[in-house]
Amino acid sequence: MKRPRKPPLIAPSLLSADPLRIREGIDSLCGEYDWLHLDIMDGHFVPNLSYGPSLLKSLRDALPEAVLDVHLMVEPPENFIASFLQWKPDFLVVHQEATPHLHRVLQAIREGGSRPGVALNPGTAVETVKPVLPFVDLVLVMSVNPGFGGQAFIPEVLSKTRALCQWREAGKLEFLVEMDGGLGASNVAEVVRGGCDVVVAGNAIFGEADPASAARLLRKKAREANSGE
Repeated sequence: MKRPRKPPLIAPSLLSADPLRIREGIDSLCGEYDWLHLDIMDGHFVPNLSYGPSLLKSLRDALPEAVLDVHLMVEPPENFIASFLQWKPDFLVVHQEATPHLHRVLQAIREGGSRPGVALNPGTAVETVKPVLPFVDLVLVMSVNPGFGGQAFIPEVLSKTRALCQWREAGKLEFLVEMDGGLGASNVAEVVRGGCDVVVAGNAIFGEADPASAARLLRKKAREANSGE
């Protein structure tokens, strides 16, 4: 964390948007976002079902310039990545826990034209992703158990972001550290100070009457924490 840090990025989670009005939900942000975060759940790796590649296609068609960050909570990811890669997500993230062939999957994602990322659950030791850090552009630290929105933040995961930043500095690596789960105005400063580069927020944005104002407040607090104010 010694290097000059770029301003933190805000990535609203579309899982918390009204599923019948996703485009209207995005429009309600009034551009107050950096990335759009799309959660894909298979009802097997996590106890819930959510969207598939058809939504990614629609998002890419409608928003060709948007940075689309796709988080695959599926098992095994090697059975799914091709159907998502064809619609050109900017980031395609798979779970460390979901495959014994993690390096192979990450390599296939990069060869398919997307930037690979690895995610880890709250109960998974951060050391398990250390061998693949040179091969990823993003590490997603889950700060709730994946599967549902609206859960409470688990603060103990901040030790993982601090370790990742130390390893990144030591290895002169360039991956971003992302966090997802229970994040909002009350704790965004804490997670940014803990090393988080990308803040995923769902209910804290789409659960508010004015999502654009909520996202703007998150960005303000994140940037203040990043600059030491």
